[in-house]
Amino acid sequence: MEDLYEKLRKYCDSDYYPFHMPGHKRRLGMGMGDPLGFDITEIEGFDNLHHPEGILLEAQRRAARLYGAEETHFLVNGSTAGILCAIGACVPSGRILMARNSHRAAYHALSLNRLEAVWLYPGKFVPEGEAEAWEELNGPILAADAEAALEACPDVRAVFITSPTYDGVCSDVAAIARAAHRRGLPLIVDGAHGAHFGMHPLFPENAVRQGADLVIHSLHKTLPAPTQTALLHVQGDRVDRRRLRRLLAVYQTSSPSYVLMAGIDRCVGLLEREKDRLFGELAGNLAWFRRETGNLELLRLPKSDDPSKILISAERAGLTGLEIQKFLREEAHLELEMAAGSYALALASVGDDREGFVRLAAALGQLEERLKREKREGKSRKWQSGKFAGYFKNQTAMSISRAEESPQQQVLLEESLGLISGEYIFRYPPGVPLAVPGERIGSQLLEQILRERDLGYNIQGPEDPGMRLLWTVKEERRLL
Repeated sequence: MEDLYEKLRKYCDSDYYPFHMPGHKRRLGMGMGDPLGFDITEIEGFDNLHHPEGILLEAQRRAARLYGAEETHFLVNGSTAGILCAIGACVPSGRILMARNSHRAAYHALSLNRLEAVWLYPGKFVPEGEAEAWEELNGPILAADAEAALEACPDVRAVFITSPTYDGVCSDVAAIARAAHRRGLPLIVDGAHGAHFGMHPLFPENAVRQGADLVIHSLHKTLPAPTQTALLHVQGDRVDRRRLRRLLAVYQTSSPSYVLMAGIDRCVGLLEREKDRLFGELAGNLAWFRRETGNLELLRLPKSDDPSKILISAERAGLTGLEIQKFLREEAHLELEMAAGSYALALASVGDDREGFVRLAAALGQLEERLKREKREGKSRKWQSGKFAGYFKNQTAMSISRAEESPQQQVLLEESLGLISGEYIFRYPPGVPLAVPGERIGSQLLEQILRERDLGYNIQGPEDPGMRLLWTVKEERRLL
């Protein structure tokens, strides 16, 4: 049996093209040759990430200047570490106002700190240039909803939102920041998918410059940096920076990789020198791609706030996102980032070249022609899964930590209706929970989970990998 290295080598030597993260696309690398040759520990002259005084301190300051932050920390445990540190620093106890479409790392922070959440639910998503909402995607967090929630819950200690989302949907960060700041509260923004924001007029401004107090950026998602690299930006006096630094030492490894840190620094340096050229080329490639695919009829390419997120919907044609993903992988050797419901997602970055966009445009044209031919031949496709919802407003019965610590029982998933979930249930990617511990399993949620499971979507969270069994909180009686 071949080992992981050999499998990776063979894959990288093939003609498969990556429309997925990391953003370097295996083209724009660190220029370090064999990275193991640069794999050292904290020796003389190379500083210490947990007590930076020299080269690492200056590297972090360069990153801060690039994004307009007062202070920036390197993250080698990904954005997950940044989210855990940010929430822990701002809300060591009590309640937090949090977007329900947050990444699972934010929920883990709630559990670790034994916090209660007041949920902010996303609004409707209306693609650019369209009149109707697309129900499958989470929309933005509305500033008016944040304002109302803050007015109704004066005891919350911070606000946490995700902007942009996995699909490139942005909230009005500036307005939400103003609402939080009027009450002396910090705004934390999980901007993991927006590290490229503010680098070119084609993209929205980054959350740092929009007034957020803490912003987490995953460099590796959209920029030429190794997987697991991220940044945590800090502004203002609403964050306990001393506590934040303590938590960085808790949630980050005590042996940070110099390969990863060099990757962060090389990425920042590249952007300092060549961001105009790199993003200018990306903007040109995206414009070309949109022109080439502008005549698609059965396939649809809805636009979100981030032009580098290429959404491919086949709802009109009766296909699932998995079928789109499978066609592009098997017929065109194009690997996409994810599939969900009736759409698939391709991620573009400065690491892409024109060849990738040419191949994607051609492959979508081929799929379109196949679908048209099937239609002419009377081979109608029926959208078998119904509408996929982006989220559910589940009933919260107890906090996450209380649910996790309560006596539990394992039941058949089909028989979990009305019970309190003791486990997370989420699509991966993007890692946003459909259900969290402490929420009741409602009929719509259960129907959705069973449908996605049976269609072969990647549903994770439950201990049972087959998604047949679910741990639930023991109750004296079931409440429907």
